[in-house]
This record gives sequence, C-alpha cells and structure tokens, in this order.
Amino acid sequence: MSKPDPFDVVRTIGLALPGVQAEVKYDGSPVLKLCGCFLAGMASHPTAEPDTLVLRHGCEERDCLIEDAPETYYVTNYYRRYPLILVRLARVTPDALRDLLSVSWRLTSAKTPRRPFLV
Repeated sequence: MSKPDPFDVVRTIGLALPGVQAEVKYDGSPVLKLCGCFLAGMASHPTAEPDTLVLRHGCEERDCLIEDAPETYYVTNYYRRYPLILVRLARVTPDALRDLLSVSWRLTSAKTPRRPFLV
C-alpha cells in the first residue's frame, strides 16, 4: 500500500483559487503557480523537514505564526531571507491551510502581470 501524497490537500485547496495551476518542478516535486509565479510547493532544501510545505508569506506575519504555533510553522536559515514560511503538513488544519494559500495567492498576484481574477 502506497503512502498518501501529502501535497494532495494543498493541490485541492490551491486549485480552487483563481488562476492557480498545478505543475511539477525540475526535481519532480509538486508546485502551485499563479501566472507562472511560485505560490506554494514542497520544500526541497535539505534543511527542511520531510513533508513540509513552503509558501509565500510576509516576514512579520511569519514570525508571529512561528511564535504562536512552532509545532506547525517554522523557517530555516536557508529560507529566512525570503518572504516564505515552512509548514508541517501533518500539523496544519485544512482551514489554516486555506488561509495560508489565500495569503500566498494575494502576495503572488501582486507580482504577476495584471490579469482579471475573480475573487
């Protein structure tokens, strides 16, 4: 029996957001993109724990999430310099994941060429 794909729930929630597409990175890992820009994906750097999601997030808000729930959210030195947060998928609720992906969608849409999205 094969292990369930931890990215399945991320993909399902993410694809419900306007303009989001599921793709596969050069290393074979799944990623969500908005107009070709990174939205969320499985963390592949060796400093990240297994089954960790990485997504776009503001640095100040990231620090608050990590302080409030360090068992769910974290950042390693490698990712710290970027506006990203690491999320242990086994610890995050679907509602929290929906909120995180919505924040990432808003931040990513600000970086993409102007396209009409229905929100």
